[in-house]
Order: sequence, then structure tokens, then C-alpha cells
Amino acid sequence: MRYFLEVAYKGTQFGGFQVQDTAHTVQAEIDKAISLLMREKVETTGSSRTDAGVHALQNFLHFDIAQPLHPQFLYKVNAILSRDIVLKQVYAVSDEAHSRFDALNRAYKYTLYTQKDPFMQDRGYFYPYSLDFDLMQEAAGILKTYENFMTFSKRNTQVRTYNCNIMESGWTIEEGHIVYRVRANRFLRGMVRGMVGTMLRVGRGKLTIAGFREAIEKRDCTYADFAVPPQGLFLMQVAYPEGVLDKGIF
Repeated sequence: MRYFLEVAYKGTQFGGFQVQDTAHTVQAEIDKAISLLMREKVETTGSSRTDAGVHALQNFLHFDIAQPLHPQFLYKVNAILSRDIVLKQVYAVSDEAHSRFDALNRAYKYTLYTQKDPFMQDRGYFYPYSLDFDLMQEAAGILKTYENFMTFSKRNTQVRTYNCNIMESGWTIEEGHIVYRVRANRFLRGMVRGMVGTMLRVGRGKLTIAGFREAIEKRDCTYADFAVPPQGLFLMQVAYPEGVLDKGIF
């Protein structure tokens, strides 16, 4: 049987989502917990990689196993996992379903807070500077008119294409915080933080709208600003075609 796992996690203490040899990661802890419970080695495949310090309210993994799942699988795995990770749901899926390749789109948000707040230290970026909100909103809309986002991809990234389809891109004010929300069919490594950092330059008057367009069209990451911290970034949703997640079993 193949199963999809819906998880959420606070990324502060992790070196990222994907299994790495030299870092403590979310996926590695999930694999370890399931393997311990099921008494056999289990290796999951993740839907969306997040960097060190980045959080997720929804992410997915899938794995295959021949034996039936423990009747208290959800409860037992959560008891084994650290308090920074929660397994929210388990879905039985077809053998062909793939948590990464079947995803239709993914949504992220990045949060700025402008007044000192100890409760936001690991969930947002303290940014006590004046910003031109309208200019940032204009820049966010411009992103939807482009397909190639090589400028916002960190180097040493092995991808076949830098093309992405951005369906949603905009800034809002939510509970006194400045929030950027973006949805696309796929994201490149460091892409959201690169876009946020570069739009903040627009908001501070350090980059014109014309300069923002030029930066995108240069297709060169040295024209982007990636210097925004990871804790403000949340993976909010991974969307799948209708029917994939119909069989929730826990």
C-alpha cells in the first residue's frame, strides 16, 4: 500500500525538510518515527523541500509498506515525534500517486512585523522600517506576468527549467503584520525569500519598478536580494487533484 502523510512543523530547530547527512531534518525524524513503530526501515518521499528554519502548516510525504498500519498509527507516530512536528492525517492512495509530482500548486506566506514582539521572533521578520506598500503591491503583481524566475533561484540548483506559473502574488495587512502571499505550480530554491527581499528594496525606495523588472529579466541571482531570514516563511498548502486525498484513514 502507498500512503500520503500530511504534516506540519515548526522549522526553527531543523536544518531543513529533506534528509541530509550532516543535519537534523524534518523528514529524517519522520522516517525514524515510522520505522520505529512499524519495526522496519521506512523511507518517505517528500512533496516540498523547505530550507533550514522555514515552517510548514501543511506539507506531504508518501511511503510504501506491505504490512497493515498500526491501528493507532497517528497517535503512536505523534508520540514518537518531537513537539515541533505533528502528523495531521494519513491517506491511502493509489500506487501511482506521488506526493511531489502530483501536486498542482503550493502556497507560501512571508510575514513581517514592524513593532517589537517577543512572540513573533521565530515566526516573522522584525522589519521596523518605512515601506511604500503600494509599490510593493505593484511589484508583486508584476511577478505574475513573468515565467522565468532564474533571478530568484539560488546558485548550485540542478533544475531542468526555471519557468514557474505564479497564480497568486500579493501583499496584505493581517493582524497588524505585513504579509506576502504567493501560490505557484512550483518554486525554485530560495525563490520566495529572493522575491520578498527584492520587493522590500522596492518598498524602501532602493529599487525602482523599472529596476525590479530589469532584475527579473537579467536572469541573474546577483540582482536579487535573498537576505531575509527563514523564520518569516511558511509553506501554507500543497494542493492535489480532486480525489487523491479522498481516503483519509486516520
